[in-house]
Amino acid sequence: MSNILTVTKEEPVTLRSPIKLTALAMAVSSALSGAAYAQENTKSLDALVVEGQQMAADANPYAEPDAPYKANRMSDIKYARDIAETPKTITVLTKDAIEESGKTDLESILSAQPGITLGTGEGGNSFGDRYIIRGYEARSDVYTDGLREPGLITRETFALDQVEITKGPSSTFGGRGTTGGAVNSVTKKASLDDDFTNLSGTLGTDNKQRYTLDTNKVIGEDSAVRFNALYSERDIPDRAPADEQREGFLLSGTHEVNPDVLISADYYYFRADDKDDVGNKIDRSTGNIIDRDYVGQKGLDFRDNEADIATLTVDAYLTNNLRLQNKTRYGETKNDYIVSNQDARPFFDNNHRTFTGWQENEYLGNQTNFLWDGDLFGKRNTVVMGVEYAREEVDAGNYSVNTTNSYALTDTNTNNNLWQGSYSRNAARSMLTLETVSAYLSDTVTLNDDWEVSGGVRYDHFDYEMFVPAYTSRGNSYPDTNYQFSDGFWNGQLGAVYSPWEHGNVYATWSTSSNINGGESDAGTNCGYGGLCTDADGNYSTADPEQSTNYEIGTKWQLMDHKLLLTSALFQITKDDVIEGGNDSYQSGGSLNTGKNRVRGVELGLSGNITDKLSGQLGMAVMDSETLESYNQDNVGRPKANFAEKSLYAQAKYMVTPDFALGGAMTYSSEIIGGQPDAGASADSVIKLPSYTVYDLFATYQVTENFDLQANIQNVTDEDYYTAVYRGGDIIFIGDARSVSLTANYQF
Repeated sequence: MSNILTVTKEEPVTLRSPIKLTALAMAVSSALSGAAYAQENTKSLDALVVEGQQMAADANPYAEPDAPYKANRMSDIKYARDIAETPKTITVLTKDAIEESGKTDLESILSAQPGITLGTGEGGNSFGDRYIIRGYEARSDVYTDGLREPGLITRETFALDQVEITKGPSSTFGGRGTTGGAVNSVTKKASLDDDFTNLSGTLGTDNKQRYTLDTNKVIGEDSAVRFNALYSERDIPDRAPADEQREGFLLSGTHEVNPDVLISADYYYFRADDKDDVGNKIDRSTGNIIDRDYVGQKGLDFRDNEADIATLTVDAYLTNNLRLQNKTRYGETKNDYIVSNQDARPFFDNNHRTFTGWQENEYLGNQTNFLWDGDLFGKRNTVVMGVEYAREEVDAGNYSVNTTNSYALTDTNTNNNLWQGSYSRNAARSMLTLETVSAYLSDTVTLNDDWEVSGGVRYDHFDYEMFVPAYTSRGNSYPDTNYQFSDGFWNGQLGAVYSPWEHGNVYATWSTSSNINGGESDAGTNCGYGGLCTDADGNYSTADPEQSTNYEIGTKWQLMDHKLLLTSALFQITKDDVIEGGNDSYQSGGSLNTGKNRVRGVELGLSGNITDKLSGQLGMAVMDSETLESYNQDNVGRPKANFAEKSLYAQAKYMVTPDFALGGAMTYSSEIIGGQPDAGASADSVIKLPSYTVYDLFATYQVTENFDLQANIQNVTDEDYYTAVYRGGDIIFIGDARSVSLTANYQF
């Protein structure tokens, strides 16, 4: 709640307050990382009251009151100011925006956002959620509550308060990677404010059914527990028997030790049993898209995800101006799949093939942050200092499939007979351990009423070890191999905000990021897909981390009595010392630190209340990419692959009456050319996806005080569109066809 605790720019913040249970819960779980640092008048924290009304206990604590599409702040303590005062492009999808969109998994939500495209799975990297932000791989740059979340798995939204997308290199905040940006999911926390229970049920076309539970219970005066649960299943619209079936829960608890110390814990359980649809294919000679039905086989095809993740957080106020936050997470994720396909290569055309893989991730992380806010040399300083430890262990392998009864496919023939062969899980083909120790320091200084500057540095030191057991490939035998190396790198960011106006500012920022050799854990030693790259003889050869630099200038304006945020930014990302895959992406040999590429663009954003009755969120990105240097001179000048130069997403809701609302969304993407990450788009541009525009509609009706209905129509015009393309063209993921659903929500 942005109006609970506010301060003048000239005054240091007193972090400790004589607050009771209700206020501390909200302050800790939502806003002491941001709302306590950048407003205009100090107010009492005696109650959670906004304009005389009690905030609902299950409300998103980061959103602007009465403007649910607008988020005020980030959940991460390292962001010391509100979003409107942070010199960086940030898109936040609030709980209301997510729920009303009708989209229920992170992949579909993010794929609609401007500047974000999807990648496909294939033999070189796993099937699963794979994001590309501003043209740069981001499948490992996914966080939950500020800690990196391992594993290429399906991510659901049933237990989220908001999704935060930061754009541009962000290693100072997130560590390795984050070239194009990062995605942080913010989970629902146990509330000390009140008891509540929300029940939700959805029925729809394509055999869709979805049920969720969100219940919170206050125990005594100083503890609370919250339980979010999900069961969901559906056929993929017009692509059955491709389908999805998910179940999971998030159990969280919080305990107030005293008015200055809060301990929270949560456990996340998730299981998914899906049948992936690899979609249509592209004729390599003409570039024409060839329609085909779902090509998987019953009894063979599957993709199973598992996640078990536990987190413990301690939040303490050591003095009036000093806050300590410590987070510890242990998690295990699994991703197993067999996915059938038709081979698009002419000499294999219409032959059945399978992609197989399994991956087990084990993660241990600890992050300790100190936040100090006060006067230093006569100026207000907000200092964040922290250390972080992370250990990831990733075992990966594949399956053997008995193909004696494989069959020739045609473009119109689907073999849905029960698979009569057999398959077996093979031993691990790679075993990776990646240990990282990090330290960082940042400061945001208020120079005067008009100027504020910020800067930060981070050092990451990692130890990398991958063991590859002996194997045979393409007639060649390879012995047991153990790759070991360690390195470290510095990253930084500088920003300045100039705000002589009451409701607006302009800003400039510079930031960097670093990617390590082999940083994509799902790719093993497939160099061209982000796996470990070696020299031509298969021996590890020292490769410097890839370096990225971002320059951005922009402006942010608080309109409509701070109910509407308007943002605009010009940016340029340059990635240097790029590790290229060489001529064979499936092998570990590559061309080390030989590439360089660049992305330039403009991004616009709008979120909040446009009028008293009309609210919405809009984002638009127009970008240009170019390969500047490469081991292969033919690549120079080519645009990036898997990259949409223009993209737009708009979602709006109009309150026809106080109880009835109509809304809709539009998603637009320009064409996307296939290819490998950082290798440039295909020279002939035959492997490409056409541009598309998709429209959605929704309506909400408050039947009684505790009961409401929501109807959604996705892809109203039943547009045929494609969201991702594999470099060879035999995988082009199909966007969902039209679907209709009705959701009933009961609150008590």
